[in-house]
Amino acid sequence: MSQHIGLLTRDTVALILAGGKGSRLKQLTEDRAKPGLPFGGKYKIIDFTLSNCMNSGLRRVEVLTQYKSSELLDHIQKSWNRMPWELGEYVNIVPAQQQIGDEWYRGTADAVYQNLKALRKQDCKYVMILGGDHIYKMDYSRMLRQHAKHNSDISIASIPVDSQCASAFGVLNIDADMKIIQFQEKPDCPAEIPNQPGQSLVSMGVYVFNFEILEKLLEDDAGRKDSKHDFGYNIIPRAITEHHVTAYIFDSKGCADVQAYWKDVGTIDQYFQANLDLVKIEPELNLYDKHWPIYSFQEQLPGAKFIFNEDYCRGHAIDSVVCAGCIICGATVENSLLSTRVTIEKHSFVSHCIILPNVKVGMYCNLFNVIVVDDCVIPDGIKIGYDYDFDNKYYEISENGVRLVTQNMIDNYLKAVQE
Repeated sequence: MSQHIGLLTRDTVALILAGGKGSRLKQLTEDRAKPGLPFGGKYKIIDFTLSNCMNSGLRRVEVLTQYKSSELLDHIQKSWNRMPWELGEYVNIVPAQQQIGDEWYRGTADAVYQNLKALRKQDCKYVMILGGDHIYKMDYSRMLRQHAKHNSDISIASIPVDSQCASAFGVLNIDADMKIIQFQEKPDCPAEIPNQPGQSLVSMGVYVFNFEILEKLLEDDAGRKDSKHDFGYNIIPRAITEHHVTAYIFDSKGCADVQAYWKDVGTIDQYFQANLDLVKIEPELNLYDKHWPIYSFQEQLPGAKFIFNEDYCRGHAIDSVVCAGCIICGATVENSLLSTRVTIEKHSFVSHCIILPNVKVGMYCNLFNVIVVDDCVIPDGIKIGYDYDFDNKYYEISENGVRLVTQNMIDNYLKAVQE
């Protein structure tokens, strides 16, 4: 018999693994962990996982950090420190502390293993392990309900994707009862879903473990010298031979009240497209949903301002998202997303761009297909996105031609011009 959902969530501790480097994002994560990367104008990537926890009724949340976490820690402290601890509700930051021996976290499984002592004190029945580096809206309580109903030892959230893309994930094979019979982490030739050619079922990096099972698996893995101490490479493949491991299929079926949305933003192109999708008339990700809000730290900023209304100097934005604190000063912005505190000066043209917070674009600039990293100052007259060979000398260019621009790149360009 499955438990009432209120009891299920109260018996669950959520662990968010937020220490990833996000190395495929290049300079975007040069000085910060991927979960701390801005998204959608005023959010951080981790806000989506944390909001899912709050909206799902999971109120005991531990955030495990490691790689360049100062920006992420600052954001969580500002955004998520209002939980009533006296009622047993919290978002707790757990920095890597070398709890066992002299080593930092050696993998995702080792990160949880080094915090087993603290988990035992929580007296929880279930542990939900979540990645903090995807953009998604998911009701975790539905997965918990299925986990209890099927009497599973472990449940893995999964989603169908094109087989050509599946090599970047863990790939599952399941039987008619949703039991996982095979799991391969990042295989070269991903198995296709039976009767669905061209589609593979992949892991979302969202797991539910019965605590006793998790404890045994982690203790066994910790003593293995040949292990990568990773859930995908080691824990899950070993578990499916010894325990009842089932798949939770994440889709829109039976989820009419919550949008089923999930996007991997692990590359520059994926990050760019997921952000730019928000400027569409009907974006795939609905951030206007009152029933499933995405929470974040809200800076006290004035509304966006558009100034000058002359024929050749008109401040306006078309098919764009413009966040608070922005000033469009006689410039044209189209099909772009401007994060908080962005200023675009006179006679500049910004199209198909993602501008991260606190950026100033000077006069007579032309930007197309560009991501501008936080705190950049783009000097007057700069033109980016129109000449591949020229841009390739100074800026990072993705496979799909998106230019990534940082302040250091701008400084190197100016130095070269002056010489």
